[in-house]
Amino acid sequence: MSRELAKTYDPQEVEDRIYDFWLNGGYFHATVDPEKKPYTIVIPPPNITGQLHMGHAMDETLQDILIRWRRMQGYSALWLPGTDHASIATEAKIVEAMRQEGLSKEDLGREQFLERAWAWKEKYGGRIVEQLKKLGSSCDWDRERFTMDEGCNKAVREVFVRLYNKGLIYRGERIINWCPHCKTSISDAEVEFSEHDGNFWHIRYPFKDGSGYLELATTRPETMLGDTAVAVHPEDERYKNIVGKMLVLPLVGREIPVVADTYVEQDFGTGVVKITPAHDPNDFEVGLRHHLEIINVMNEDGSINENGGKFAGMSGLEARKQIVKELDEQGFLVRVEPIKHNVGTCYRCHTVVEPRVSKQWFVKMEPLAKPAIDCVRDGHVRFIPERMEKIYFNWMDNIKDWCISRQLWWGHRIPAWYCEDCGETVVAMDTPHACPKCGSTKLHQDEDTLDTWFSSALWPFSTLGWPDQTEDLKYFYPTDTLVTGYDIIFFWVARMIFSGMEHMGEPPFKTVFIHGLIRDAQGRKMSKSLGNGIDPLEVIAQYGADALRFTLVTGNSPGNDLRFSQEKVEASRNFANKIWNASRFILMNIDGHDVPNQLPEKLALEDKWIVHQFNQVVKEVTDNLEHFEIGIAVQKLYDFLWDELCDWYIEIAKIRLQSSDETTAQAARQVLVWVMTGTLQLLHPFMPYITEEIWQSLPHEGESIMVSKWPSFEQAHCDPQAASDMQNIMDVIRAVRNRRSEMNVPPSRKTHLYIATAAAQVFQEGAPIIERLAFANGVEVGDAFEIEGAVNIVTSGAKTYIPMDELVDKKAELARLAKELESAQKQYATTQQKLSNEKFLSKAPENVVEGVRQNAAKLKEHIALIESSMEALSH
Repeated sequence: MSRELAKTYDPQEVEDRIYDFWLNGGYFHATVDPEKKPYTIVIPPPNITGQLHMGHAMDETLQDILIRWRRMQGYSALWLPGTDHASIATEAKIVEAMRQEGLSKEDLGREQFLERAWAWKEKYGGRIVEQLKKLGSSCDWDRERFTMDEGCNKAVREVFVRLYNKGLIYRGERIINWCPHCKTSISDAEVEFSEHDGNFWHIRYPFKDGSGYLELATTRPETMLGDTAVAVHPEDERYKNIVGKMLVLPLVGREIPVVADTYVEQDFGTGVVKITPAHDPNDFEVGLRHHLEIINVMNEDGSINENGGKFAGMSGLEARKQIVKELDEQGFLVRVEPIKHNVGTCYRCHTVVEPRVSKQWFVKMEPLAKPAIDCVRDGHVRFIPERMEKIYFNWMDNIKDWCISRQLWWGHRIPAWYCEDCGETVVAMDTPHACPKCGSTKLHQDEDTLDTWFSSALWPFSTLGWPDQTEDLKYFYPTDTLVTGYDIIFFWVARMIFSGMEHMGEPPFKTVFIHGLIRDAQGRKMSKSLGNGIDPLEVIAQYGADALRFTLVTGNSPGNDLRFSQEKVEASRNFANKIWNASRFILMNIDGHDVPNQLPEKLALEDKWIVHQFNQVVKEVTDNLEHFEIGIAVQKLYDFLWDELCDWYIEIAKIRLQSSDETTAQAARQVLVWVMTGTLQLLHPFMPYITEEIWQSLPHEGESIMVSKWPSFEQAHCDPQAASDMQNIMDVIRAVRNRRSEMNVPPSRKTHLYIATAAAQVFQEGAPIIERLAFANGVEVGDAFEIEGAVNIVTSGAKTYIPMDELVDKKAELARLAKELESAQKQYATTQQKLSNEKFLSKAPENVVEGVRQNAAKLKEHIALIESSMEALSH
């Protein structure tokens, strides 16, 4: 890489070249090194169906910042990448692609379908990995994993067998969430609730003996086809005499009993509820307590099955309409009451979920949840921000057994076999050849696969080689930080924690760093339906990966959502250009000189100041990163580089670089190189490409900035006195420039400055700086001055006099200001008139009134400034 930098920064030319340089150098690869401390992050594995979106981009940027920072700090930093097979999502995409060919899963059969699925994985699985690389992700690609690779499959089987043998995995009939579109069970965590308009249908159920009827209400009349009882509360005085009596189920004619159960709320509605054990989780429990029949009336696609009598074959919605019509015609329907209620939908396809009784595999959660709750309560796992623990505890404290079987073909197949002769269930690591109970060889494997989250719950240790006790596992586990969004705390985070506790005896990570979601400039969630999604790859193509990364962390605070806008990306791109131009200036000024990357022995006041400021930034940024305050860290770097280094120090350094004194010029060059190099190192985790490109051009040691040493705070570089003295000089310069600006004096018109101060030595040393940056043609420093017709400005430690005659034609300027004052006063009077008008205040929109108030405040301020300038000119 050359020492010369192009005139403008072109990310397209730089990024791929730099990434290849990192890959070829092997800098991303972490080694088991007893001399170093390990630092590990496992990537939340993106789906193989995935396309990089803004959520991924933020997630990966935060991880990359932490990994690059720790790597530079000397840790053996492993960022372990990989992808998830995402059973439901991937199978749905493959089925859809086959439908276009006129094929179904059943047409192909399981083996051929899986061949297609693996081919799909080969074609699309690597796409998101290539996109992650575009972002600059410094993952250890040598260790890339896939949730269905051989090692992960071995871990999945091992866990299933262990939990089964401990009695923590069982198979049974339970109510599960059924997605009629995906045609599979889904876990509680995969059900999303949203408010919908609906109805309460009030229906009469007549007594068999003709003595009257009971009135009850339901939101799902179609499920009445599967009713096997009606329940009342045992202490409800209204119904004590009817418990045990028989009712006749309307339209169906089946006799069903009245049972007493504490599940019923006495004071809700009529205090009577229908019990449908096959289609409601609470009803299922009531059914178990009262030994009720379980009648499933729905097919896998949500239509009515043969148990639905004459309604069989209808869709759920058709059946509902027909049932309500017949109830009305036959006098059973009392009234229809419109309501709003929460409806559960599948998180993948957003189809309404049907609670349905089904034979499935479950994990018994209570014994697993307790240690996982305790390890967070005891502080062994910390959530950043801490408030996210509430989501975790709320989920874990109320957890139900986890349904882990899925009626899909793509995924880890359940390692259970059934004997066709004696019915024995065999759970084993390897395929059994004979039934251990009767010796029969007629065994068939369970058709179902495991929930995707079953394998990703093992990710922090399965990827490091478990169940084998590998060197990687011993060294890199437990991992350090998990970076993820708050939307998958219960999907994934909770499951990893209880899996780590159960199988490794310790939590899988020390810290869970939760970030928010990316929203658009108006604060709306990015979604396909709103059409407000922004493709990170397009942003990278236009502005470069560094600008995207910088935007995604500017203003980022743990747990809070972030607004994304084009203006923010442009500001980040401008910042990259600022760094580039400042670096080119330094390179031009060191060209032809031998400039070591070390501080000179003798430092001028401004050198001591910039070194002190840099030292403080090192301390604060490091501390911010330790506390995951990434947005604050990046803001401090931005402010330091833009304001202090570029706008002040470089401008001051120009005086010395242009002087004939080679010693002072060389000292300025060394300070510029030393501070810029250190600043690039601090910026590197956030903006890796541009910092590497510039660092390679500056005097440096080592092959790459990404393996250079992270700057450390040095007590020797602290100089609060120099910082204070320099601040006083800068205050004078700012004050003079502001006053000149108020009086519309062009920079070309220079004047003498007189500074009265007790710190004469400081201001004497700063005189060349003040002269250059405050547009003066001379600076005189003394104890006190008496200057006729001068504007005086008081700042900390000094009183500065500006002779007005040298700057402005007083008469002309006073006339101009008088005209400006008259115009401002008129505008101000208009605003006051509006604000004292009750009609305007009560009828105008609030934002209009507020706009007038703000305008009035600005005008008042402007009037005061004009008056102050006129007063100064009048003396």
